Amino acid sequence: MLKWLDKYFENTIAVILLVIMVASIFLQVVTRTLDYSVSWTEELARYCFIWLIYIGISFAVAKKSHIKIEALTMLVDNKEKKYLSLFSDLVFFVFSIVILFKSTQMVMNLYYLGQTSPALGLPMWIVYLAGPVGFALTSFRLIQQMLITTDELKTIE
Repeated sequence: MLKWLDKYFENTIAVILLVIMVASIFLQVVTRTLDYSVSWTEELARYCFIWLIYIGISFAVAKKSHIKIEALTMLVDNKEKKYLSLFSDLVFFVFSIVILFKSTQMVMNLYYLGQTSPALGLPMWIVYLAGPVGFALTSFRLIQQMLITTDELKTIE
């Protein structure tokens, strides 16, 4: 079960969010052709898209497909590539922890304010919770990547 979660957790959440988003937009298109507009569908699609983006960051880290500059790695050998990878993951991890901390503060503030979304009536802290959840998953995936890279460095030496 843990191996499955490790491999497919972000994929599963992303697919569910994407299905909800597409169904919501489809419902909006169909109801507009019938001269009736459902107000909450656009909002639901927007919130699913926001969550999809934050989950996508973690997915990209897990697949090692996040943005990176390849030019420098072409000039160094395999061992130095691993050190560069470790350094970039560490910098990304520090950034991720800072964003996790700040976004958690924002969610807590919204929770105490009690603000709700206009069409769905959804508490806004749930929408903004995408940041902390996404960056917590990203931090976890970065730790995994750093451990894998460290193990790979041990085999090279």
